[in-house]
Amino acid sequence: MSRTFALLLGASLLAFVPVSSAVAKSKDSGTMERADADMRAVLQKFMELGPKPLDTLTPEEARKQPTPADAVAALLKEQGKDPEMMKKQSGVVTQDVTYPGAAGDQIAARIYKPEGAAPGLPVILYIHGGGWVIANLDVYDASPRALAKKANAIVVSVHYRQAPEYKFPASHDDTLAAYKWVLEKAGSWNGDAKRVAIVGESAGGNMAIGVAMGARDQKLQMPLHIVAVYPVAGTNLHTPSYKANKNAIPLGKAGMKWFFKHEAGKTSDLSDPRLDLVKAAKLEGLPPTTIINAEIDPLLSDGEMLAERLTAAGVKVNIKKYDGVTHEFFGMDAVVKDAAAAQDFAAQELKGAFSAPVQN
Repeated sequence: MSRTFALLLGASLLAFVPVSSAVAKSKDSGTMERADADMRAVLQKFMELGPKPLDTLTPEEARKQPTPADAVAALLKEQGKDPEMMKKQSGVVTQDVTYPGAAGDQIAARIYKPEGAAPGLPVILYIHGGGWVIANLDVYDASPRALAKKANAIVVSVHYRQAPEYKFPASHDDTLAAYKWVLEKAGSWNGDAKRVAIVGESAGGNMAIGVAMGARDQKLQMPLHIVAVYPVAGTNLHTPSYKANKNAIPLGKAGMKWFFKHEAGKTSDLSDPRLDLVKAAKLEGLPPTTIINAEIDPLLSDGEMLAERLTAAGVKVNIKKYDGVTHEFFGMDAVVKDAAAAQDFAAQELKGAFSAPVQN
């Protein structure tokens, strides 16, 4: 590895990083002290599951690691609740399908519909997180399930090719292909192809913006709205929130070099506008955007800077920060009250966009 690339790795992107018990026992940016009681309970359960440091694992091993979603499920079981039964009683039905990725291969997707949905519902493309390397549709099941119910919409959650098997920009190319597929197929799901929005978490939030940029540049139908939940928006690891939350749980700087070693194929990827949104991207002409941030999160500054850049580009932005919670909180509505509140806020923003007159 060249010295230049090594330095750039130190100023690169960050996504969800499992922490070891050793990290948890060391300085953790005050995560447990700063977290609300319900958030703290999830973090404690997560640490009990004992994930290992990413840099000691292969990507295959890392994909088998315990996740915050596993911690939520364990906490629910401890409370005498059945997570699988709760899914069945959620008022949302699902269908597993595939879509044609950018390279022509079939990639997993999952369609979420409110039970008894009337024809003509709006459609949301949902893009999960995981640093472009780990996680899948099951890990990020709670968020699209909740949005289908709360926004009264058809939500299509899509997987994508992941690094290191497929380096940047494979995931970005696949999610843009997924957007084109959603526009084409919405009617076959009894959805309204004229009312389509995009939601993404973490790395998915980055790709949500990237999909909208691709739609603009390729003169496709534009999404009506974007919701970016604690998005990766830049390649600078020296922002105020990175410093304040260096070792936060479950997301900190640890594992960053591991992620980027697998995601970036060359040094120029770090300055590509699809990764470095806040410095390199042209953001003019994007749809209204909602940004949801967590207080105890190295990506807090990323979301704030993205909001500033979008506003400067003439894009309408609504940004909201939730105190006392960490990265990955959004899908924890079963056990974290701020997660339910953040989902309600996102659904309200989406419903507002869907209710506006659609231009033909």
